[in-house]
Amino acid sequence: MSEARSLTYGKLVAAMAMWGGTWIAGRIIAQELSAPLAIASLRFVIAGLALAMVALITEGAVPMPPSGRAWAAIWGLGFFGIFLYGLCFFFGLQRIPAGRGALVVALNPVVIVITAWLLGQERMNARKAIGSTIALAGCLTVIGNGDPFALLHGTVGLGEWLIVGCVMTWTAYTFIGRRATQLLSPLATTLHASLAGALLLGIAAFIQGGIDPTAWSWRVWASMLFLALFGTAIAYTWFTDAVHKLGAGHASVFINLVPVFAVLQAAVLLDERLGLPVLFGGLLVIAGVWLTTLQKPSLEMRK
Repeated sequence: MSEARSLTYGKLVAAMAMWGGTWIAGRIIAQELSAPLAIASLRFVIAGLALAMVALITEGAVPMPPSGRAWAAIWGLGFFGIFLYGLCFFFGLQRIPAGRGALVVALNPVVIVITAWLLGQERMNARKAIGSTIALAGCLTVIGNGDPFALLHGTVGLGEWLIVGCVMTWTAYTFIGRRATQLLSPLATTLHASLAGALLLGIAAFIQGGIDPTAWSWRVWASMLFLALFGTAIAYTWFTDAVHKLGAGHASVFINLVPVFAVLQAAVLLDERLGLPVLFGGLLVIAGVWLTTLQKPSLEMRK
């Protein structure tokens, strides 16, 4: 394996650890604030400014989208991957624990593979179908808080549905991001998407009201800064770069690590304890995702 490819994999693992931490930071904010959208907007403003500074240092200028197609991709990323995802993320975490939410989002790679198949971009085979079925069964168990039939009983709450919304909006972000990186660098893509999403979240925060930064605790400020710098500026850029270099399906396999990091960090930092049925469901999700996205290493990947 080449040194450049090893670095890409290393960055992906680090990005997944940061994304695991975003569930803890998001839970802290969601529990302390009834109106978290201002924090969500400020997160992406800070992330965008940080990325702009990096661009000025490394490239001498802030890269601008070169065409209408590029701008359309940017706003698509901002709307689905930042605005809608942010709504589902924070309001979902007001209602369910961080670890359980992260286990639901572990379904992302399977949804991406199924979407790619429906769009005619990937073939479906028996292994992928079986893996998808196992992952979906595990996801239903996690969503139902240990009961895989809770959806049929109508006992699934709003928080669970909002976290499922995170899965759907992130799938859209992944596919739009792959198209965007054909027109812009990963850094520029994340920079402009962050600012576009921040604007949309800012408008929503203004409509929601209840903004009082003087009442925010140090935990809220620290969580917001972590989300902005590590969970967004660094992790989004590294993931987008990996999608560009490895492909959406292959890079998304690493999202399996997010719930692992999230559950471990939630246990240490938030003293969350998930029941055995939920953990078993999470293992089913991860096992199903691994089977679905399993790829035979190519000659290039073995180098």
